[in-house]
Amino acid sequence: MAVPFWKNDRITPAQIIILGFLLLIAVGTALLMLPVSTNGSGGATFLDALFTATSATCVTGLVVQDTALYWSWFGQAVILILIQIGGMGVVTMAVAIFIFAGKRISLKQRWVMQESISAPQVGGIVRQTRFILKTALAMETAGAVLLALRFCPGMGAKGLWYAVFHSISAFCNAGFDLMGAYSGPCTSLTGWTADWLVNLAIILMIVLGGIGFMSWQDFREHKWRLRAMRMQTKVILSTTGILLVGGFLYFYFYEFHQPQWRELGAGERFWAALFQTVTPRTAGFNTVDLEEMTPTSQLMTMFLMLVGGSPGSTAGGFKTTTLAVLLLTTAAVFRRRDTAHCFGRRIQDEAVHSATALLVIYLMLALVGGSLICCIDGIPLMGALFESSSAVATVGLSLGYTGGLSTVSRLILILLMYFGRVGGLTVIYAVTVRGTGKISQFPQERITVG
Repeated sequence: MAVPFWKNDRITPAQIIILGFLLLIAVGTALLMLPVSTNGSGGATFLDALFTATSATCVTGLVVQDTALYWSWFGQAVILILIQIGGMGVVTMAVAIFIFAGKRISLKQRWVMQESISAPQVGGIVRQTRFILKTALAMETAGAVLLALRFCPGMGAKGLWYAVFHSISAFCNAGFDLMGAYSGPCTSLTGWTADWLVNLAIILMIVLGGIGFMSWQDFREHKWRLRAMRMQTKVILSTTGILLVGGFLYFYFYEFHQPQWRELGAGERFWAALFQTVTPRTAGFNTVDLEEMTPTSQLMTMFLMLVGGSPGSTAGGFKTTTLAVLLLTTAAVFRRRDTAHCFGRRIQDEAVHSATALLVIYLMLALVGGSLICCIDGIPLMGALFESSSAVATVGLSLGYTGGLSTVSRLILILLMYFGRVGGLTVIYAVTVRGTGKISQFPQERITVG
C-alpha cells in the first residue's frame, strides 16, 4: 500500500512545504482554466491561469489580467481562497483541517508545522495553530468591517464582498484588488489616495500580517511588557519601526514634495507617504502611480520590497531579522568584537551564516532575473529589476510592465514568486542533504577580505 508523501519518513519538512505549495498552485491553475472562472467566453489560457494561481498562492499580487474585469465571481473566489491558504501557509491550513476534523496530529506533522511557522520548538504547536487561526480570523474580520464602512455606502451589497476581499488580501500581504471595475484596469487603490479610512484599514492589515505569528504569541503571553518578550520579537518590532519611520520621512519630505505631486494636498501627501512606506512590506497595493516616482524612490521601494516582513508571517522578502542580524554583525566588526549582541543577548553564528546566505540569494535572484527580463523583452533595466524584485519578494508592485511581458519572462517571474514564498533556506534544505558531523576538519588558513 502506497504511503502518502506527507507520512513518508524520508520526506523532510522542507520538501513537504514546497510540494504542498506546488500542489496548491496546480489545483488553482486547473480551477482558473474553467470557463466559469472568467467573464468572457471560454476559460483562461494555461499561462494566464498558472501565473495568477502562482501569484495568489505566493501572495504576490502581480497580475497579467485585471482581477475585477477578467475574472468572474467564481474566479475571484478561487483567487481569494488561494491567497488565504498561501498567506497562512499550506501546512498551517492542513493542520487546521485535521484539528477541526478531530484527527490526531502526529509528531511528524507537528515537526513540519514547526518549520512552516518558524516556531522555536515542537511543543505547543497545535495550541499555537489554534491561536494563529483565531487571531487571523479576528483581524481579517475587523479589517473587513472598517472597509465595509467605506465601500458599502457607495457600492451597495457588492461593497461587502470588496471589503472581505481586500481585508484578506491586505492581511495576507497579497496585493490583489478589485478596483479595476471602478478606476480602470490595474489601478490598484489610486482612487483612494486621500481616504483616511481605507488607507488606515489596509495599512493596519499589512503591518499586522507581516510581523509574524510568533510575535502575536509573545503579545498574548506578555501583553506590552517588552522586557519579557523574546529577543526575536524585540528585533522584529525595532527593525519594523525603524523601516516605517525612516521610509515615511523619506517619502514625505523628499518624494512627495517633487513637482509631479504638486496637486496633492498636505493630507494626501501624508497618507501617500505612509502607504508607500508600508505597502512594499510585500503587500503590493499602491495609492499613487509608481511610474511617476523619481528613480531614487523606485530604488528605495525595491530595497523595502526585498527586506519584506518578518519570519513566520504572511509576508515575503529576506525578512527584517535578516537585515537586523547583518547590521548588528557589521557593527560588531567595526567595534572589533567577535560576536554580535542585541538586547543583552549574543547572536549565534548560525543566524549570521543564514542571514548572509539569504541576502546573497535574494540579491542574485533579483539581479539575474531582472537582467534576463531586460535582455529578453528589451524593457528598461530599472523596470525589469523592479519586476524581478517584486516577484522574488512576493510584493506585487509593478511599473506597468507585467502584462506585456513575453512567455519566457512570465515563467521567470513565476519561478521567482514560488522561490520567494516557500523561502530561500527552505528550498536549499529541500534539495540538499544535511551534512553529518565529522570530528576531523580541514586545516584553517587566513584569507584577507576587504
